[in-house]
Amino acid sequence: MNDLLTIRLATIDDTPLILYFIKSLAAYEKMEHRLKVTEERLKDSLFNKKHAEVLLAFEHEKPVGFAVFFHTFSTFYGDANLYLEDLFIEESFRGKGYGKSLLKALSKIALQRQCEHLKWSCLDWNTPSIDFYKSLGAKQVNEWLYFSLDHDGLISLINKK
Repeated sequence: MNDLLTIRLATIDDTPLILYFIKSLAAYEKMEHRLKVTEERLKDSLFNKKHAEVLLAFEHEKPVGFAVFFHTFSTFYGDANLYLEDLFIEESFRGKGYGKSLLKALSKIALQRQCEHLKWSCLDWNTPSIDFYKSLGAKQVNEWLYFSLDHDGLISLINKK
């Protein structure tokens, strides 16, 4: 790992920093209009309900990025996977290997927890990230399509006859 970089699991005291990175990621992805997260909601989801975990990356003491991840389950393997929900490095710190270091840290966690895979998705227009992931040996999985029901869709489905 880079001597300048420190990676650690987030604590509840890091909630404002996590929210900052989420907002920065939303701005990068031009999705700020979709943000509904609040500091309180984040604290509850991450640290009370433990829906996900967060790795934080620091250059010396300066926060430079984060990775949000959680477990999924593979019925075919009968075991867990790690799913990377978000990976973000501040623009001025990109190109220093910090994203790679976060993925290495996640890979170590996946192996320690006996996970079969580390999986994630990427926006189809995000060529820099796609190229980065491929340079690390990640394979694009084309045979699966990603589907989602939003809150209104969940309610609609429940009410379908």
